[in-house]
Amino acid sequence: MIRRNFVPAILAVSTLAQLSAPLAGANEPQEVVVFAAASLREVFQSLAPTFEKQHPNAKIRFNFAGSQDLGVQIDQGAKVDVFASADWKHMRLLAAQGMVAEPTIFACNRPVVVVPKNNPFNISDFADLPKATRLVVGAPEVPIGAYTEAIFAAADKSYGKPFGEQIRARVRSRELNVRQVLTKVAMGEADAGIVYRTDALTMPDGIRIVEIPAALNPLAEYPIAVLKAAPHAELASDFVRLVMSKDGQRTLAAAGFTKGEQQGSR
Repeated sequence: MIRRNFVPAILAVSTLAQLSAPLAGANEPQEVVVFAAASLREVFQSLAPTFEKQHPNAKIRFNFAGSQDLGVQIDQGAKVDVFASADWKHMRLLAAQGMVAEPTIFACNRPVVVVPKNNPFNISDFADLPKATRLVVGAPEVPIGAYTEAIFAAADKSYGKPFGEQIRARVRSRELNVRQVLTKVAMGEADAGIVYRTDALTMPDGIRIVEIPAALNPLAEYPIAVLKAAPHAELASDFVRLVMSKDGQRTLAAAGFTKGEQQGSR
């Protein structure tokens, strides 16, 4: 009799203990994964503390790379909450598959020429670019590379095809993201490169900026979107709202980004 009553009692105590014990991981921060273009590194990292202060049980994890690489990773099933691209091309590829919700322009940028601080070929104007013997640009599939190709095509029309042929002949490497271009110029491994203005501003001691004529220079629009399969959709939407807020826009402006000419979905 004692034995029969003892076993149910043990089971009852065990069940009660399981019910009263905290669930494993219940208090662990939720990790919000943001895939963002390499040119957004500093500005997004500076927004992270504000977001985490607003959401004490959340942590931001960033993956910064070329927009084309990020798009491929998302397409292949990476668990991502937010995607911020440096162009519309790679956002639209995901939108066409129904993978992102309502992309919105949150910032704009402009390419510039950068040269090493010592500027060995005295490049002070875009028309001086053929003086460089080693020009580094982005690969065509990378947003900065596509913008560079647009600049070269516009230069053909403005300066003549011989000028365009000269600068194309100076290209020594095509990099997979804008930071690789910037680093090669700053380290003296290239005589000139084309990057976003915001990237150039992150390295004032390593490079000089040479402006590209407005008539040749495309506007780089940056769209952002929550993934439809986002593991933390509500938090992801809150991060996008932070980026679009007055505080977010001030932070972007301080980094050299400009406001989109047509804010909103496209």
